[in-house]
Parts: sequence; C-alpha cells; structure tokens
Amino acid sequence: MTITKNVKSIITNCALAATLSISAIGSAQADETFILAQAMTTDHIFHASSEKFMAELATQNSSYSADYHPGGDLGDWTSQFEQTMQGVIPMTMTYGASEFDGRLDLTWLGYVVDSWDKAREVYGPNGPMLDVYNKILADNDLVSLGIIPAGFGSITIRKGVGKIPTNFPEDAKGIKMRVVPTPLAVQRFKNWGFSAVPMPFAELYTGLQLGTVDGRAFGPAVEIWQMRDVLESYILTRDYFEHAFWLVNKDWWEDLPATEREKIQAAANETLKWAWQEAEAIDNSYLEKVRDHGIKIVELNDQELEKAKQALYASEWPYMEKIVGSEIMGMMRKIAGIN
Repeated sequence: MTITKNVKSIITNCALAATLSISAIGSAQADETFILAQAMTTDHIFHASSEKFMAELATQNSSYSADYHPGGDLGDWTSQFEQTMQGVIPMTMTYGASEFDGRLDLTWLGYVVDSWDKAREVYGPNGPMLDVYNKILADNDLVSLGIIPAGFGSITIRKGVGKIPTNFPEDAKGIKMRVVPTPLAVQRFKNWGFSAVPMPFAELYTGLQLGTVDGRAFGPAVEIWQMRDVLESYILTRDYFEHAFWLVNKDWWEDLPATEREKIQAAANETLKWAWQEAEAIDNSYLEKVRDHGIKIVELNDQELEKAKQALYASEWPYMEKIVGSEIMGMMRKIAGIN
C-alpha cells in the first residue's frame, strides 16, 4: 500500500498531537505548558535564544512555561513549520517553508543586505520586514513574534573535490551544489552555473559524506562548523542574510489570555534584543573556528562579487517579483539600493 506524503504527514501529526495532549493532562491543572520546538543543534542561535526566552518568561511571572524540544526531535525545520501551521506545535523557531507558500522564498532572496548594520535595520527589532512577513504568514495561520538572525550564508566545498569556485558561472561548471529545496534556490545556483541539487537539511551531511553533492549553499558559519570534518573550503559569497521566524500558531496565539500573550511577547522582545546583539559575535566566532580547523576561507574579490550580485539582480529578482508582486519588490529594491 502506498501512502502519500500528505497522508503520512497527517498521520504523524495526529499521533504527535494525541501523545502531547495525553502528556499534558497531568500538568495542566497546576499551570499551562506549551511546546517550543526547534530543529537545530544546541550550538545554533535557536538554542541560545530558546534558553534566553524561557528565562525571560519566568522573569515576566507568566503562568505559562515552555516544554522545550531542541535538535529536531519533533521533526526537521520544514516539518515543524507545517506542524505549527496546523497547531500541533504552538511555537517554533524555523525558516520559511515555501512549499506551503511560495512567497516565503522572499527570505532567501539574494543580496538584499551586505552588512550587519543594514541587516539590523531591515530585519531586526522594529525593522520593516516583520510586517511584510506577517501579512504572508497570516494566510497560513501563523504569526511571527520576530526575526531571528543567523548570519550571512555562503557556499562550501567538501573534501576531495579540489575546486574553489569564485567566478560565476565559469568556475561552477560540473559542481553539484546542494541547495535548500525551494524554486528560488534552484534558480540562483543554476544562474551561477552550478548543478543545483535540492536536498533537505536532514540529508545534507550524509550527502556530503557520500559525495552525492560536491558542496552546499545557504551555509552560515555555525553550520559549516557542524559539518567541518567533511569540508575543505568555505567561499564567502555572502549571497543572502540567513534569518528565521519565531513562529506561533495564530489561533493558539489569539486564544491566549491577553495578559499572558503580553508577557510572552515581552519575553520574546527581550530575547530578540539579546539575539541581535549576540548574533554577529557568534557568527564571527564560528568563522574563526572554521578557519582554525583548517578549512580554507576564501573571499570574492570586488569584481567577482559585483558579477555575482548583478547576475541575481538581473534574473532572480524579476522572478521573485512574479511571486510576491511589484509593491513588495519595489520596497526590496529600495532597501538594497537597486535602481
């Protein structure tokens, strides 16, 4: 008997919901607990932010507490996005899963910002992008409490390949590059001349080990560090600023008592202030760890960087405009200083 992906997802989520409901019955009388889940390892900023949030929530004297699940024990980041849409998981820190709404590919858009100062202005607390994202997320029964920074993403090559691509598309020919499984990601790396291979994050390390792919794209320094034993070079394209959503299920959020919702939001706000202060230092520290481990760090020169940027502005940005509309892309061009 063949079970489709959607049916499998429904069965898995229903089973998880039943298990979580049963486990919560005994504790619900004393206080209220809700699941906070994230799919990354404990050296990722998602984990540090989760711990900070739980401490801040206690400081707020909330009657709610988080039942924390790190490291993907409730599914990978795409699954957790879906489960939060469905209300199985009330709160998660995760990336925009465009298989559920193509407009969320906006999170991967190339060369929107090129410095940490600009990233804070655009994506940080009180930045313009949160309102834009929440208009999209509301259609998926989601609310973002804020945007979590991870760092500038670049490309890396596994051990044994012996190539260091910096001039696109000339240097990229024949290199199988893992990309996040979104249409925008595939388009970017095809435009740059790579053989783009969409692959879930959960399969990436094994793919690099076995040579299924020659390298990976969309990699901030912390994730390069996590996979350091199979990598030989890290090329700092800095083609996008990796950021994620602090998501809650919209129905769950709106059903909370107003005072508790305010306390949770206040705890999240304090956590986000901390995260944006810490993220750049964390990103730089992992870059140094990667370098000290012996992975070759390579910067694009000015000509190579400008060539890479213009390729995306000419092809990727018009593609994105067809998905999100001219109003949003007009704002994105203004942010990036593109005429």
